[in-house]
Amino acid sequence: MSASMHKGRAIVKIRKATPVDGDVLCELICALADYERLPRPDEAARQRLKRDAFGESPRFDAWLAEVEGRPVGYAITFFTYSTFLALPSLYLEDIFVLPEYRSQRIGAALFKHCAKVACDAGCGRMEWQVLHWNTPAIEFYERMGATRLQGWHPYRLTRADLERILRD
Repeated sequence: MSASMHKGRAIVKIRKATPVDGDVLCELICALADYERLPRPDEAARQRLKRDAFGESPRFDAWLAEVEGRPVGYAITFFTYSTFLALPSLYLEDIFVLPEYRSQRIGAALFKHCAKVACDAGCGRMEWQVLHWNTPAIEFYERMGATRLQGWHPYRLTRADLERILRD
């Protein structure tokens, strides 16, 4: 790996992904799945990801971190809404940097970019989740000043659960 360096850090460019980045984005998502020990998106899911990122009505924004023109990380964001704040919130679905590019402040650059997107959009907050075993990510977020929420438990219904509820 050779990276352009400035004061000991890689020179990173953050940009919004475009339709030509669809395959690269999917490869980075697969790398995150591998890291999180989760199944990779299958081909049908990859096609939906590209459609939902770059179609007529995008469902999320994808941001790429590049070093010397090579995508080495990404973030996925979308807006939710806080009724108590009466303001939008930016939800950070994924943030990931390839292992060989870590410790070069690339993740920090991506994270700060997302924070700027939230501020520019008038958001009252930015939120995300982290796996309980992902100590490096937890330490990173805490270094960035994030607060781990107490008293809130994430829940999820899968597609099968949703269909079961509708049948009952």
